Amino acid sequence: MNRCIRQTAVICALLLVALLVNAARVQLWEADAYTANPANRRAALARYAQPRGAVLVAGRPVTGSRDSGGRLRYERTYTDGPLYAPVTGYSSQLYGTSLLERAEDGILAGTDGRLATFPWWDRLTRGHRPGGSVATSIDPAMQRAAFDGLGRKKGAVAAIEPRTGRILALASTPSYDPGMLSGNGTSVSDSWRRLNGAAPRPMLNRAIRKAYPPGSAFKVVTAAAALESRAVTDIDAPTDVPDPYTLPGTATRLSNAAKGCRNASLKDAFRISCNTVFARLGARIGLHAMAKAAERFGFNDRRLRIPSPVAPSTFAAQMDASQVALSAIGQFDTTATPLQMAMVAAAVANGGILAPPYLVDGVANARGTTLEAGPQRSARAAMGPAVAAQLQEMMVDVVEHGSGRQAAIKGATVGGKTGTAQHGVRNEGVPYAWFISWARAKDRNEPSVAVAVVVEEAAADRSDISGGSVAAPVAREVMAAALRNDGRAGTGAGSQ
Repeated sequence: MNRCIRQTAVICALLLVALLVNAARVQLWEADAYTANPANRRAALARYAQPRGAVLVAGRPVTGSRDSGGRLRYERTYTDGPLYAPVTGYSSQLYGTSLLERAEDGILAGTDGRLATFPWWDRLTRGHRPGGSVATSIDPAMQRAAFDGLGRKKGAVAAIEPRTGRILALASTPSYDPGMLSGNGTSVSDSWRRLNGAAPRPMLNRAIRKAYPPGSAFKVVTAAAALESRAVTDIDAPTDVPDPYTLPGTATRLSNAAKGCRNASLKDAFRISCNTVFARLGARIGLHAMAKAAERFGFNDRRLRIPSPVAPSTFAAQMDASQVALSAIGQFDTTATPLQMAMVAAAVANGGILAPPYLVDGVANARGTTLEAGPQRSARAAMGPAVAAQLQEMMVDVVEHGSGRQAAIKGATVGGKTGTAQHGVRNEGVPYAWFISWARAKDRNEPSVAVAVVVEEAAADRSDISGGSVAAPVAREVMAAALRNDGRAGTGAGSQ
């Protein structure tokens, strides 16, 4: 009898050990798989059981949480949703997250390990801590100026502090209210279908997620390549370029919209935007040197994060001489996001040094204790300081005497470059209007801001569309807001 009891006890002990081993396997090794299983509602219930952390602009929250009283208790709310949608993105109980809400989801949802006092205990219990906050680099006055400046136009603005790379404004129009996607009712799914089916694509962040042909705004890069390679050694010397210019290896004759381009100097060609001069320079510099120059400004970088991923801006690696010539004037397959073109202007303004752009100044826990400051990424030289100084001179000439006059600001030095990019089959689409620029108070050494503006469709006849008349006024308002904030200069437009 005792032997049977002992055998039974051993079997029960083995079964207990097996049960404990299986429980440990489920809890420790397979927990992630169970958590990720779509049939498991516990993760969603836990995620929305507490308020989500805040996204901050100038120290003030532009996001919040609302107690819905449902099983998925807390829904996201947005202050000035359309204004900040290109920054925050959305956080939806049905459709997930986007942009900053996705990139910093761990901090905002309270799941990031940096929020834990005792990380090992949190990993064991899988507890949710209160969500932390994400401080952005956005300047509210500049963001408002960009958004209002675009108005009903379809387009985007990106503004950067040249010395640091801090993104000061990121606007995209038309926009949408992310709060319409926060809950889980039929109104949310209806809004999702309506927004995704809308022809103007309001959910597309045009500032960082759409790459456009940059047109003549790209001539800043071509001019830098020409000066760095010493294809041009004197910006005031004649370039010996005919008008029209026959593209290499073809019978295609390239002409100019402006007069005075025949044999124009680099400085004059830059001011009046001569396609012939820059196309011939591109062909002369060659594919390899042009591509290297573009890449120093950030083109062809597929790893750029701010922390949201940025669509790559491209300069093709394989082209014949005629295609290089077209690419040198921002056409053919050359594309750029507004953020990329703001980086180009920022590098010029900053003496040739390109500081990587970033959107997050820091993250903190629920008590306000900073967990991590903004990214510490190394700046790089896009060009030498002497070349940058020459480009600054040429960009100032565009604003003072050329097509960029509508960007002038009293009390400040402003440099800019206009662009009108053709697109569509046989270039039949309404051209994109570009303007890239930077501004510096005349009594200061450091520039305040670099800006890029693109407008897809403008309320003007095709012949009247240009960066100078459509995009430059928007850039002026954003630069003026930056200068007002710095207390460095007045804001009135210069004489036109």
